Amino acid sequence: MTADNTAASAPAKAPAKDPWDLPDVSGLVVGVLGGTGPQGRGLAYRLAKAGQQVIIGSRAADRAQATAGELGLGVQGADNAETARRSDVVIVAVPWDGHAKTLESLREELAGKLVVDCVNPLGFDKKGAYALKVEEGSAAEQAAAILTESRVTAAFHHLSAVTLEDPAVEEINTDVLVLGETRADTDIVQALANRIPGIRGIFAGRLRGAHQVESLVANLISVNRRYKAHAGLRVTDL
Repeated sequence: MTADNTAASAPAKAPAKDPWDLPDVSGLVVGVLGGTGPQGRGLAYRLAKAGQQVIIGSRAADRAQATAGELGLGVQGADNAETARRSDVVIVAVPWDGHAKTLESLREELAGKLVVDCVNPLGFDKKGAYALKVEEGSAAEQAAAILTESRVTAAFHHLSAVTLEDPAVEEINTDVLVLGETRADTDIVQALANRIPGIRGIFAGRLRGAHQVESLVANLISVNRRYKAHAGLRVTDL
């Protein structure tokens, strides 16, 4: 067989997938663990305002229900375990010092779920914010090590809670960096980010790159303090 015949008989290569061709996620139920805190509450508000069905989770169901009532927009409240069970996608927005303990207690409820970790392991001293060293490498990698039967991604780290919660802000002009091991999962998270007006979800690599994404929040805090702002990120040339 000649080289020409070999080339002719080879199967046609599938065209590259359009990176902006993302799935319809409008029917997914999104749970927010730590949804009574500023970041979780802000994300719940924005996603619900965009038409997503949202459940706020907390250690205390009554606290979650009270916060859900304040937000309106069809947001529901439940304890963390029920929130995890009832959700298709679960955003982890708990304080860093309770991160591991919370996830360890929800292994069963989060099995098979798409988990989005947005926790930033930070410390604070008189010099300001600084990134903490995490044994597993990052909060997201710690989540993956604990939730071995879940699909763990990382996203939503650089959004200002003040901006998220401000009803006067109609569009949040920033990008959300999304990390994960499976394209189907990161595509879903990107699509969720895109539901919020002004926000664009961008794939930014595998979970092993989560440390620098989480750590960058310390720099943004310094920016915000110096310029009295609520800065986010934009990726150029995309």
